[in-house]
Amino acid sequence: MSTAEPRLIPLPDPLFTGDPVITLLNEPLPHGEPWSWLLARSLFGAKALAERLIASAPAGLLDLASEDLERLRALRDRLRARHSLRDLGCREATAAEHAALDVLERGGARELVSLYRRFGFAPFALDTAFLWSDGIVSVRQPDTVNEELLVGYEDQLAQLRANVERFLSGKPALSVLLYGARGTGKSTAVKALRTRFAGNGLRLIELLPEGIPGLPELLDQLHYLPQHFLLYIDDLSFSTGDPGWRRLKSLLDGPVWATPKNVLFIATSNRKNLLRNSWNDRPDPGSEPAAWDSIQEQLALADRFGMQLTFPPFDRKLYLDAVARHLGLAELDPRTRSAALRFAMEGRGLSGRTAKQFADLST
Repeated sequence: MSTAEPRLIPLPDPLFTGDPVITLLNEPLPHGEPWSWLLARSLFGAKALAERLIASAPAGLLDLASEDLERLRALRDRLRARHSLRDLGCREATAAEHAALDVLERGGARELVSLYRRFGFAPFALDTAFLWSDGIVSVRQPDTVNEELLVGYEDQLAQLRANVERFLSGKPALSVLLYGARGTGKSTAVKALRTRFAGNGLRLIELLPEGIPGLPELLDQLHYLPQHFLLYIDDLSFSTGDPGWRRLKSLLDGPVWATPKNVLFIATSNRKNLLRNSWNDRPDPGSEPAAWDSIQEQLALADRFGMQLTFPPFDRKLYLDAVARHLGLAELDPRTRSAALRFAMEGRGLSGRTAKQFADLST
């Protein structure tokens, strides 16, 4: 039985140089025998190996992968013998983790290839929501909002769902801009897509403003993966002096590199013209053509989003309907109705956000 460390599958240093039990405390393991789950999850940490095996499976690399699997099994047996531990898990295992455990227990290199081609590598194989700035960060407790809480925008939501379903089925889909009044549920509509379709392989990555220059690096990572990714920009707007809008415009349409087919951009904004400008920024009627060309270039950012869905402001009826929906009521009684209107008129305004805030205080 081999006692060597795996070559291609990275493992935490404390397994070899310190107290290996400490490693278990840093991993959100499923219920069950901890060493098997720890080493099964480690298979998804072999990003370089996974990328190579997803793209092709040369015989020499398959031989090395088989050796590493044997070494992992030997390591698991040694850890079990030295540290016999009961269940340390905090949750149920995911489908990806069950598949990885099967490979660790009884699989070979070919089964490892199938694992990577089905689930990819970490963190995308194990989590469904992420942030991107100067690197990818998993969101371990994503907001599990439900689109059924959104009132008054059924047509917009139906178009959004249909577009994402096309995307997940491998058909051409359009990048999406949700724009309109604040508090109408645009961000909720996006987050609800992850809740609805995560089981179908959808992953949500929120792009923070400082991460836009590094988008080519992110797109290169996602290209190899079997999942489908929504790249989400919340409250999108730029000042005219910010170079970020030109980078984003190029990424959305017409860059030198090809946007992966498993990537779709989606953004929310309170304004259709995504560049903030003042009257002084606008050219006079008799200005040189180049001045008007600059304005047209700025407007072209919004045009890069092939699907533009409007979320108009709430009126009184829509607000009260939203309150009832959040409270789980078919209709509001007069007392609750008056209290909800008073709550909105205290400066919060009529919106879906205000309706949820009132409902949260009323339960």
